[in-house]
Amino acid sequence: MVEKTGAIVLHHLKYTDSGIIIQVYTEEFGRQSVLVKSIRNRKSGRQNVFFQPLTVLDLVIYFKDSGKMHTLKEFSVQYAPESVHGNIVKSSVALFLGEVLTTVLKEESSHKELFDYIRDSIIYLDSRKDRFSNFHIAFLIGLCSYLGFEPGKKRNDEDVIFDMLNGIFVQIPPSHGLYADTETSGILAEFFASSWDDMNRIVLTGSVRNDVLASILKYYSVHLPSLKKINSLEILREVFG
Repeated sequence: MVEKTGAIVLHHLKYTDSGIIIQVYTEEFGRQSVLVKSIRNRKSGRQNVFFQPLTVLDLVIYFKDSGKMHTLKEFSVQYAPESVHGNIVKSSVALFLGEVLTTVLKEESSHKELFDYIRDSIIYLDSRKDRFSNFHIAFLIGLCSYLGFEPGKKRNDEDVIFDMLNGIFVQIPPSHGLYADTETSGILAEFFASSWDDMNRIVLTGSVRNDVLASILKYYSVHLPSLKKINSLEILREVFG
Protein backbone atom coordinates (compact mmCIF):
# COMPACT_ATOMS: atom_id res chain seq x y z
CA MET A 1 0.00 0.00 0.00
CA VAL A 2 1.35 3.43 -0.95
CA GLU A 3 0.82 6.17 1.66
CA LYS A 4 1.70 9.86 1.84
CA THR A 5 2.59 11.68 5.05
CA GLY A 6 4.58 14.54 6.49
CA ALA A 7 7.55 13.32 8.51
CA ILE A 8 10.19 14.72 10.85
CA VAL A 9 13.57 13.00 10.68
CA LEU A 10 14.77 11.92 14.13
CA HIS A 11 17.74 9.72 13.39
CA HIS A 12 19.29 7.61 10.64
CA LEU A 13 21.67 4.70 10.53
CA LYS A 14 23.58 2.80 7.87
CA TYR A 15 21.86 -0.19 6.27
CA THR A 16 23.85 -2.19 3.72
CA ASP A 17 26.51 -0.48 1.61
CA SER A 18 24.14 1.93 -0.09
CA GLY A 19 21.04 2.26 2.06
CA ILE A 20 19.99 3.84 5.35
CA ILE A 21 17.14 3.40 7.79
CA ILE A 22 15.53 6.61 8.96
CA GLN A 23 13.58 6.96 12.17
CA VAL A 24 10.82 9.49 11.56
CA TYR A 25 7.86 10.92 13.41
CA THR A 26 5.05 11.10 10.88
CA GLU A 27 1.93 13.19 10.76
CA GLU A 28 -0.33 10.25 9.90
CA PHE A 29 1.26 7.18 11.47
CA GLY A 30 3.30 8.31 14.48
CA ARG A 31 6.85 7.04 14.80
CA GLN A 32 8.02 4.77 12.00
CA SER A 33 11.17 3.22 10.51
CA VAL A 34 11.65 3.68 6.78
CA LEU A 35 14.23 2.04 4.52
CA VAL A 36 15.87 4.40 2.05
CA LYS A 37 17.58 2.44 -0.71
CA SER A 38 20.65 3.51 -2.71
CA ILE A 39 20.97 6.84 -0.87
CA ARG A 40 24.64 6.35 -0.05
CA ASN A 41 25.90 5.75 -3.59
CA ARG A 42 27.71 8.41 -5.59
CA LYS A 43 24.67 9.37 -7.69
CA SER A 44 22.35 9.95 -4.72
CA GLY A 45 24.91 11.00 -2.11
CA ARG A 46 23.94 14.67 -2.15
CA GLN A 47 20.50 13.77 -0.84
CA ASN A 48 21.98 12.56 2.46
CA VAL A 49 21.70 16.09 3.86
CA PHE A 50 17.91 15.84 3.71
CA PHE A 51 17.92 13.00 6.24
CA GLN A 52 19.65 14.94 9.01
CA PRO A 53 17.82 15.24 12.38
CA LEU A 54 14.88 17.69 12.47
CA THR A 55 14.48 18.00 8.69
CA VAL A 56 10.77 17.99 7.80
CA LEU A 57 9.89 15.92 4.73
CA ASP A 58 6.88 14.85 2.72
CA LEU A 59 7.18 11.10 2.19
CA VAL A 60 5.59 8.66 -0.19
CA ILE A 61 6.19 5.20 1.25
CA TYR A 62 5.36 1.60 0.57
CA PHE A 63 3.50 1.07 3.84
CA LYS A 64 3.50 -2.41 5.36
CA ASP A 65 1.66 -4.00 8.26
CA SER A 66 2.46 -2.91 11.81
CA GLY A 67 5.84 -4.10 13.01
CA LYS A 68 7.38 -4.32 9.53
CA MET A 69 9.77 -1.83 7.98
CA HIS A 70 8.40 0.47 5.31
CA THR A 71 10.27 1.47 2.16
CA LEU A 72 10.64 4.97 0.76
CA LYS A 73 9.20 5.48 -2.73
CA GLU A 74 9.93 9.20 -3.05
CA PHE A 75 10.24 12.32 -0.94
CA SER A 76 10.28 16.11 -1.07
CA VAL A 77 11.53 18.63 1.44
CA GLN A 78 8.79 20.39 3.40
CA TYR A 79 11.17 22.38 5.60
CA ALA A 80 14.95 22.25 5.81
CA PRO A 81 16.32 24.09 8.88
CA GLU A 82 19.44 25.40 7.16
CA SER A 83 20.77 27.37 10.14
CA VAL A 84 20.42 24.27 12.33
CA HIS A 85 22.54 22.06 10.11
CA GLY A 86 25.07 24.84 9.51
CA ASN A 87 25.64 25.79 13.15
CA ILE A 88 27.62 23.52 15.49
CA VAL A 89 25.56 24.47 18.55
CA LYS A 90 22.20 24.10 16.82
CA SER A 91 23.23 20.87 15.11
CA SER A 92 24.29 19.44 18.49
CA VAL A 93 20.87 20.39 19.87
CA ALA A 94 19.20 18.75 16.85
CA LEU A 95 21.20 15.54 17.34
CA PHE A 96 20.30 15.46 21.04
CA LEU A 97 16.59 16.14 20.54
CA GLY A 98 16.39 13.66 17.69
CA GLU A 99 17.82 10.98 19.98
CA VAL A 100 15.46 11.90 22.84
CA LEU A 101 12.44 11.84 20.52
CA THR A 102 13.53 8.49 19.07
CA THR A 103 13.56 7.11 22.60
CA VAL A 104 10.34 8.59 23.99
CA LEU A 105 8.03 8.47 20.96
CA LYS A 106 6.69 4.94 20.70
CA GLU A 107 3.13 5.40 19.51
CA GLU A 108 2.47 4.26 15.94
CA SER A 109 -0.64 6.35 15.43
CA SER A 110 -1.48 9.89 14.42
CA HIS A 111 -1.03 12.71 16.93
CA LYS A 112 -1.28 15.84 14.83
CA GLU A 113 -0.93 18.27 17.75
CA LEU A 114 2.38 16.66 18.75
CA PHE A 115 3.62 16.65 15.15
CA ASP A 116 2.76 20.34 14.84
CA TYR A 117 4.50 21.12 18.14
CA ILE A 118 7.73 19.48 17.00
CA ARG A 119 7.61 21.07 13.52
CA ASP A 120 6.82 24.54 14.89
CA SER A 121 9.64 24.19 17.41
CA ILE A 122 12.09 23.34 14.62
CA ILE A 123 11.04 26.42 12.68
CA TYR A 124 11.44 28.54 15.82
CA LEU A 125 14.97 27.24 16.46
CA ASP A 126 15.92 27.79 12.84
CA SER A 127 14.68 31.40 12.99
CA ARG A 128 16.75 32.33 16.07
CA LYS A 129 20.02 34.09 15.31
CA ASP A 130 21.00 34.27 18.96
CA ARG A 131 19.68 33.59 22.47
CA PHE A 132 18.72 29.99 21.81
CA SER A 133 20.87 28.35 24.51
CA ASN A 134 17.77 27.38 26.51
CA PHE A 135 15.84 26.03 23.53
CA HIS A 136 16.39 22.34 24.27
CA ILE A 137 15.24 22.83 27.85
CA ALA A 138 12.14 24.73 26.77
CA PHE A 139 11.37 22.09 24.15
CA LEU A 140 11.57 19.18 26.60
CA ILE A 141 9.39 21.01 29.11
CA GLY A 142 6.77 21.68 26.45
CA LEU A 143 6.94 18.08 25.25
CA CYS A 144 5.95 16.81 28.71
CA SER A 145 2.33 17.87 28.22
CA TYR A 146 2.03 15.75 25.05
CA LEU A 147 3.55 12.74 26.80
CA GLY A 148 1.16 12.94 29.75
CA PHE A 149 3.26 14.30 32.63
CA GLU A 150 3.11 18.08 32.36
CA PRO A 151 4.69 19.63 35.48
CA GLY A 152 2.69 21.98 37.67
CA LYS A 153 3.67 25.59 38.28
CA LYS A 154 4.93 26.89 41.59
CA ARG A 155 1.95 27.96 43.74
CA ASN A 156 3.63 30.03 46.46
CA ASP A 157 7.02 31.10 47.77
CA GLU A 158 7.13 28.35 50.38
CA ASP A 159 7.13 25.60 47.74
CA VAL A 160 10.86 25.45 47.03
CA ILE A 161 11.30 21.77 46.08
CA PHE A 162 10.23 20.20 42.78
CA ASP A 163 8.75 16.78 43.46
CA MET A 164 9.53 14.78 40.31
CA LEU A 165 7.26 11.86 41.11
CA ASN A 166 4.13 13.99 41.42
CA GLY A 167 5.21 16.86 39.15
CA ILE A 168 4.51 19.57 41.72
CA PHE A 169 6.38 22.00 43.96
CA VAL A 170 6.37 21.24 47.68
CA GLN A 171 7.77 22.80 50.86
CA ILE A 172 10.01 19.97 52.07
CA PRO A 173 11.88 17.15 50.31
CA PRO A 174 9.48 14.21 49.75
CA SER A 175 10.30 10.89 51.40
CA HIS A 176 10.50 9.03 48.07
CA GLY A 177 13.73 10.92 47.25
CA LEU A 178 12.81 11.90 43.69
CA TYR A 179 13.20 15.66 43.73
CA ALA A 180 15.40 18.54 42.54
CA ASP A 181 17.49 20.62 44.92
CA THR A 182 16.30 24.10 45.87
CA GLU A 183 18.50 25.96 43.39
CA THR A 184 17.49 23.80 40.44
CA SER A 185 13.86 23.81 41.60
CA GLY A 186 13.86 27.61 41.55
CA ILE A 187 15.16 27.65 37.98
CA LEU A 188 12.65 25.01 36.91
CA ALA A 189 9.84 27.09 38.42
CA GLU A 190 10.98 30.02 36.31
CA PHE A 191 10.98 27.89 33.17
CA PHE A 192 7.58 26.36 33.89
CA ALA A 193 6.02 29.84 34.24
CA SER A 194 7.66 31.37 31.16
CA SER A 195 6.72 31.70 27.50
CA TRP A 196 9.19 30.58 24.84
CA ASP A 197 10.57 34.09 24.38
CA ASP A 198 10.80 34.60 28.15
CA MET A 199 12.76 31.36 28.51
CA ASN A 200 15.41 32.80 26.20
CA ARG A 201 15.92 35.59 28.72
CA ILE A 202 16.72 33.23 31.61
CA VAL A 203 20.45 33.66 32.10
CA LEU A 204 22.35 30.51 33.08
CA THR A 205 25.98 29.50 33.13
CA GLY A 206 26.89 26.45 31.10
CA SER A 207 27.29 24.24 34.16
CA VAL A 208 23.97 25.32 35.68
CA ARG A 209 22.21 24.80 32.33
CA ASN A 210 23.60 21.28 32.23
CA ASP A 211 22.39 20.65 35.80
CA VAL A 212 18.89 21.83 34.88
CA LEU A 213 18.89 19.59 31.81
CA ALA A 214 20.02 16.63 33.94
CA SER A 215 17.06 17.25 36.29
CA ILE A 216 14.62 17.36 33.38
CA LEU A 217 15.98 14.11 31.98
CA LYS A 218 15.66 12.57 35.44
CA TYR A 219 12.04 13.79 35.53
CA TYR A 220 11.52 12.07 32.17
CA SER A 221 13.05 8.84 33.45
CA VAL A 222 10.75 8.86 36.49
CA HIS A 223 7.70 8.92 34.21
CA LEU A 224 9.22 6.94 31.35
CA PRO A 225 11.17 4.12 33.04
CA SER A 226 12.18 2.72 29.64
CA LEU A 227 14.10 5.91 28.79
CA LYS A 228 17.51 4.88 27.51
CA LYS A 229 20.82 6.61 28.00
CA ILE A 230 21.08 9.58 25.64
CA ASN A 231 24.48 9.15 24.02
CA SER A 232 24.58 12.64 22.50
CA LEU A 233 24.12 14.24 25.92
CA GLU A 234 27.87 14.41 26.48
CA ILE A 235 28.34 16.31 23.22
CA LEU A 236 25.68 18.79 24.27
CA ARG A 237 27.30 19.24 27.68
CA GLU A 238 30.61 20.04 26.02
CA VAL A 239 29.00 22.56 23.67
CA PHE A 240 27.29 24.41 26.52
CA GLY A 241 29.90 23.63 29.19
